[in-house]
Amino acid sequence: MVLGLLPVSAGTVRVLDAPPGRHNDEIGYLPQRHAFDPGTRIRGFDIVRLGLDGDRWGVPLPFATRFSARAREERTRVDEVIDLVGASAYARRPIGQLSGGEQQRLLIAQALVRRPRLLILDEPLDSLDVTNQASVSGLIQDVCRSQNVAVILVAHDVNPILPYLDKVIYLAHGGAVMGPPEEVITEDTLTMLYGTPIEVLRDRTGRLVVVGQPDAPTHHHHP
Repeated sequence: MVLGLLPVSAGTVRVLDAPPGRHNDEIGYLPQRHAFDPGTRIRGFDIVRLGLDGDRWGVPLPFATRFSARAREERTRVDEVIDLVGASAYARRPIGQLSGGEQQRLLIAQALVRRPRLLILDEPLDSLDVTNQASVSGLIQDVCRSQNVAVILVAHDVNPILPYLDKVIYLAHGGAVMGPPEEVITEDTLTMLYGTPIEVLRDRTGRLVVVGQPDAPTHHHHP
């Protein structure tokens, strides 16, 4: 609905002070991740560049960057955003040869390359190991702060992103709760929302940890 792809069943939605879909050119969107086949030869750099020119017909002319100011500016922007996400060391390698965390950094760069005002990430930590979940979560917060980009992040497991959240919205069984994490993520609130016992603990550093939350579904149903 935020992207204007589905209508609302009731009420209204405003995105960047306009109806949904009006400002999609100012939104960076990263859909649910699908791993690249190991044999995929397209370079990470070119994956990022698709965020700039993937909607244009045809293929780039050879050596265009030598003669076109626009092409040089676009190449510079792609290099800038790759550096921003810390992917410069492997951006020229085939995307299929990279790890899941490396691929995800490049896909985030693709979503950022047009300098969006809003970044929407649909389960960006899915299928990543614990180390990469932490590094990608920290990266997203750094981008949010340094680039002044608002971020909406969809996740089934809140624990990896808890230290980075300003506001959380829990949706379950037709209900919703929203607010600062310290107010929303409590045993009473989550137990009432899910209809099953949920524990909220603190680790030795004082960080919240949600225990006993329902497992994420193995797949999503689409109409």
